[in-house]
Amino acid sequence: MPRHRDELLPTRASLIQRLRNWQDEASWQEFFDTYWGLIYGVARKAGMTDVEAQDIVQETMVSVAKQMPSFRYDPAIGSFKAWLLHTTRWRIIDHARKRNTPLADEPPPGDTGTGTAAVELVIDPQSQVLDRLWEAEWEKNLFDAAIANVKRRLDPQKYQIFDFYVNREWPADKVAAQFGIPVEQVYLAKHRVTELIKIEVKRLEKEVT
Repeated sequence: MPRHRDELLPTRASLIQRLRNWQDEASWQEFFDTYWGLIYGVARKAGMTDVEAQDIVQETMVSVAKQMPSFRYDPAIGSFKAWLLHTTRWRIIDHARKRNTPLADEPPPGDTGTGTAAVELVIDPQSQVLDRLWEAEWEKNLFDAAIANVKRRLDPQKYQIFDFYVNREWPADKVAAQFGIPVEQVYLAKHRVTELIKIEVKRLEKEVT
C-alpha cells in the first residue's frame, strides 16, 4: 500500500458538511465508526491506559462537535487529517499533564493494545513520534476499512476461503478440503479478493478531501 499519500481515510467533504448539523445522528455515527479506532489506537500507543484512551476518544468527538458549526475545510490551508490529529494531540496533552510520570521520546515498551499491560511512560505529545503513530494508524484504518467494505459485498464463502488461506495461513489443499472445492479455486479466490481490496483502497484514497 502506498505510504506517500497525505490522506488515507475517506473523509468526504459532504460528510464534513453534514456534521455541522448536530441532529444528523446517521452522519455522526458514520464519523464515529470511521475514526474512533484511529484515535483510540494512537492514544494507547502513546502510552495511555484503556480508560484514558476511551476518554480521549469521547473528548475528541465532543471537541469536533463543538468546532463543526464554524469549521471550514480548505485543503489549500491544511488537511482534515492534520486538523483531527491536532485536536487529538491536545486531548492527549491534557491527560499527560494529569500524570506524575515522565514523558518519553519513544512509545513505551510492552503491549499497550490489550488493556492489561501497566503503562509507566507517556510519549511527549508534542514530539514527531505522535505524528508517526498517527500515520501508521491512519494507514491501518484505511486497509481495515477496505477489507470490511469488500467483505460486505462478497459471497461469505468466498471471503472465508480467502481468510483461511491468507490470514489464517492454512495450506491450500486443507482449505480446498474444508470447503469441498478444487485447490485451483483457493488460488483464484486469493487473487480475486486481493485485487478487490487493492481497488477498494484506491477508491477510498480518491474519496479523501
